[in-house]
Amino acid sequence: MNVGMLWFDNDPRTALKDKVERAADYYRRKYGRIPDLCLVHPAMLGGHPEQVLGRGGKVAVRSNRAILPGHLWIGEDDKN
Repeated sequence: MNVGMLWFDNDPRTALKDKVERAADYYRRKYGRIPDLCLVHPAMLGGHPEQVLGRGGKVAVRSNRAILPGHLWIGEDDKN
């Protein structure tokens, strides 16, 4: 993913699934497109890959060490 939106939510009481759904909803409203990829810090995933079902479709959640804890990089996967 080369282009996306950075989302910050460091509330420990909010589940990752809810954070991703909120970010995906905002992305859809703001850009009129459906995100399908979300990159997060490995600590947020607990060491294993995950897929989150968003309200508008599935968002694959993957770990990336370049993302700071509490941040989500959400957008559309490069299909190239």
